[in-house]
Amino acid sequence: MTDRKPCKVCNFTRQKSYGLAVPSLEELKAKGGEFLGFSCEDSVTVVLEDDGTIVEDDAYFLCLPINTKFMLLHAKESWSPLRRMDGGTAWMARESVVIDTDAVDTSHVEEPWWDLAQQLKQDLASVILMSEDDLQSLVDARSTELAFALGFQEKKAEDLQETLQRVLDRREEERQSKELLQLYLKAADREGGQGEPSQASLEATGSGGEDAGDEVDSVSGFMTRTLMVLKGKTSPETRLSTADLQMVVSKGAEVMSEVLGWDSARTSALLQACEAQLAERLQQVQAVQSIRSDT
Repeated sequence: MTDRKPCKVCNFTRQKSYGLAVPSLEELKAKGGEFLGFSCEDSVTVVLEDDGTIVEDDAYFLCLPINTKFMLLHAKESWSPLRRMDGGTAWMARESVVIDTDAVDTSHVEEPWWDLAQQLKQDLASVILMSEDDLQSLVDARSTELAFALGFQEKKAEDLQETLQRVLDRREEERQSKELLQLYLKAADREGGQGEPSQASLEATGSGGEDAGDEVDSVSGFMTRTLMVLKGKTSPETRLSTADLQMVVSKGAEVMSEVLGWDSARTSALLQACEAQLAERLQQVQAVQSIRSDT
């Protein structure tokens, strides 16, 4: 009887690992597959866990040292090197799955977010270097397609999108806080006896001129940048400056409906959101002025 070789097996995510002793490669596939929850009808490929070398015959299997660790793969699974996950992204590597390509529309491969998803698949830490536009494109992607691109379960892809949206919201809050401080400094400059804001204040608030590349739409009177933000998919009112919010509110529903080409219900919802956001910012300004008057 052939001596049994002690070894270890794991699945492709390395989340499951077992030790066993088997006399042959076929027995390794059978016993290892049973431990890992594979079906007996599944086609299994055995590779070395550390470098992905395929183990195809008993001769090679038997010459390997004892306690070698093998990875068992289904037909649609593939070996990948072990990478250290940190910075709060380790949870995203758990419960990874391979989705049947026949069940997912792959026409999205030309979408900009697809390349970003591939970057994340190779290195989740790359999210730190992505721009807000990149993050927004990942948030706006369909969760089923994003899950397919990343090799995640759909729930994990949805969790990732929620996390990225929170990152975007936090950045927007930081911008709004900076804008509030700039408004305060501008008001303080005027109250100091100067009829016009100082050049430094103009530069800080951006009121000294329009941003390069922005143009005013001759029909609507809006900046092209503002129109692009308004037609965005997610909370455009949080991405507008206070001056833009005031303009949107002053235009009214009828004008905004014509400018955006939206129906009255959608336009009214946007105006209500803008009014609420503007009121919140004005309350913040009043709070800062109140604090200043008390000091």
